[in-house]
Amino acid sequence: MAKYVGVLTAGGDSPGLNAAIRGIGKAANGIYGIQIIGFKDGFRGVMENRILMLDRQSLSGILTRGGTILGTSRDKPHKMPIGGKILDMTDAIIENYEKHKLDCLVCIGGGGTQKNAWKLAQKGLNIITLPKTIDNDVAKTDVTFGFDTALGVATDAIDRLHSTAHSHHRIIVVEIMGHRSGWLALGAGIAGGADVILIPEIPYDINIVAESILRRSQLGSPFSIVAVAEGALSKEESKELKSSEKKIDKAVDANEKVKLKAEHKALIALKEGSTLRLANMLEQLTGLESRVTILGHLQRGGIPSAADRLLATKLGTACAEYIDKGIYGVMVASRGESTEPVPLEKVVGIKKLVPIDHDWVKSARAVGTCMGDQ
Repeated sequence: MAKYVGVLTAGGDSPGLNAAIRGIGKAANGIYGIQIIGFKDGFRGVMENRILMLDRQSLSGILTRGGTILGTSRDKPHKMPIGGKILDMTDAIIENYEKHKLDCLVCIGGGGTQKNAWKLAQKGLNIITLPKTIDNDVAKTDVTFGFDTALGVATDAIDRLHSTAHSHHRIIVVEIMGHRSGWLALGAGIAGGADVILIPEIPYDINIVAESILRRSQLGSPFSIVAVAEGALSKEESKELKSSEKKIDKAVDANEKVKLKAEHKALIALKEGSTLRLANMLEQLTGLESRVTILGHLQRGGIPSAADRLLATKLGTACAEYIDKGIYGVMVASRGESTEPVPLEKVVGIKKLVPIDHDWVKSARAVGTCMGDQ
């Protein structure tokens, strides 16, 4: 009998999602005779049984489109807002999985989606995931689709900001997405020729950054571009957060843990405006006018790059092959020019962060880019 498979997209939108959906659907239908349905708006769509038939017509013309034809949400199966309450809707998802007689559910998303999918796999569902995120921080895959497009957008923005920074003799601070990982800011900073690159993995000293900018000014370059990941922290801020995390780890009492976690969350929220504070401090320390550009969701939207279309199609078609072979409980990882099914338990709870001795970091330092730490 033909297999019947569901597909959903969860988490933030990312360039290449439609290419992945198309890759799964066309290969599944055309080669393996597998029937595909899509669930709208992530895990919520499975819970509410809202579907879209992924037939030839619905898959036509979506390769170049940004976003996702299925829609997305950040709802978690075990913590879903329902009528003003947070409820565990895992049983409802399992019920609809069984109602459609699914052989597998494909979950396309970033780190959070991998974790939520793994929890469903532990409940007995056949699950396969695909790694997408512009942050490129999903573990056990060479790269995630969405990253290349966002890298191009951020690099183009830095290119354009060079002219106004030069014309007005300003410091331009460009905030690039990346709460925990600095791949995007680092890559765009190097490609765009930023003078300073600040990433979460390398806490910075504001005085070192200011000295670097002043040194450029003394050598005849009266402007500087600072590429900063949204999660970049000063050394003091980093110590404060680590201290808060240690208190949580040491807490034995459950109520105390809850209280400390709430305080930690509030502390993180206080740091979220750090890019503006960074720009103000640099202006005070250098005497140079400073301006901030926050790229925000511009990095996630628009037409996917050729590289992301290729990657998403590669992962999508490989996914269909794994389904045909009955390989479940895995993430379809990109490995060199090929793919590899990686067990979900090896992926969840791990973020692929930038190693401080990574070749990109070494290259940035080698061309004279200040990383804020030396």
